[in-house]
Amino acid sequence: MKALAANFHRGRRLRTSEAVRDLVRETAPLLREDLIMPYFVVEANDPNVRTSVPSMPGIYQLGLAALEQQVARYYDLGLKAVLLFGVPQSKDELATQAYARDGIVQRAVRRIKKRCPDLIVICDVCLCEYMSHGHCGLLDAQGDVQNDATLPLLTKVAVSHAQAGADMVAPSDMMDGRIQAIRQGLDVAGYLSLPIVSYAVKYASAYYGPFRDAAESAPAHGNRKSYQMDPGNAREALLEAKADLDEGCDALIVKPAGPYSDILWRVKEACNVPVWAYQVSGEYSLIRAAGLNGWICEEQVILESLQSLKRAGAATIISYFTEYLLEHKLVR
Repeated sequence: MKALAANFHRGRRLRTSEAVRDLVRETAPLLREDLIMPYFVVEANDPNVRTSVPSMPGIYQLGLAALEQQVARYYDLGLKAVLLFGVPQSKDELATQAYARDGIVQRAVRRIKKRCPDLIVICDVCLCEYMSHGHCGLLDAQGDVQNDATLPLLTKVAVSHAQAGADMVAPSDMMDGRIQAIRQGLDVAGYLSLPIVSYAVKYASAYYGPFRDAAESAPAHGNRKSYQMDPGNAREALLEAKADLDEGCDALIVKPAGPYSDILWRVKEACNVPVWAYQVSGEYSLIRAAGLNGWICEEQVILESLQSLKRAGAATIISYFTEYLLEHKLVR
């Protein structure tokens, strides 16, 4: 055999055993602190209701008592943080149940914090689940979303979550200027230390389909392309992230995650705050469907998909697989 050049790279030397691979791995394994579990809490006559979401196998709409029980179970397994979405019984054109003191999310926060006081409870701040038309803001006579008129409502929602005991609020509506409005509202209400985690980079994505089933939040007409970002844009992500930082947010979310890992990397490199990735419902359902059909090794794909987000720069990952990872002891 012809002799190899002296500088020939032998990459396999550092792959010879699991111990060696662990020693030289560039991206650390997943930790419990890396993960946030989203929950859908539904306002129902039966607080123990547990309704499966057909497009998201293994995910449920949970009544208040069922939610408390579910969260407590995984809290005992090491769950560190949750993200709450509400599904109210009644909707209107002012989203009044989104900021009601006895709204479904507000009650859920108080219940969870009483049962699991050290758990980080994050509330999604949006209006679509509470609006009769399913959009994320007030509509004008032509059916278009009004940006500035919506900001006071979003502020009221965020303050109501803070009053209920939320540890963080996460505005996901994509209205311009909402971070500034919410920050001012929280400060005036005395919540100067409450962090805002902004869905600063949220694309108008087809990957949200199963979520809209779970949250019952599909728009009754049109779409959300006039306020969520165009999937073809990358530089715009940095403009949105920097704008929200200037307005006072404390961390950023990129959504979806896997298909936008290049955006995640760009935002992480450009911004000196924690950047979170939201592995959304469509990403979850694609992996679950393939796993249930035996087309992939589901557990390994779950781990690989999440580690890739850490590699791309995610400080924290919102994932519907969080419970699975805790239950099967796949995170440290």
